[in-house]
Amino acid sequence: MKRCVIKMIWSEESRTWYTDSDDVPGLALGSDTFENLVDRVRLAAPEMLELNLGYIGPVELVFESVRSEILENAS
Repeated sequence: MKRCVIKMIWSEESRTWYTDSDDVPGLALGSDTFENLVDRVRLAAPEMLELNLGYIGPVELVFESVRSEILENAS
């Protein structure tokens, strides 16, 4: 089974989640909700693995989320 780590990163500027992954070449997705992005990755990752690596088989997707915010008046 292939294990793929997918980073789910929040962009405060565009107010969207987007993906980053060294394990799934060509995976570049974005969405306004985390849940929608997870659904999109579930569909796209196996296809990207087949097209770009020739891999066909079970895939374990590991989602890591990253979200940062700048607080202007933090005390």
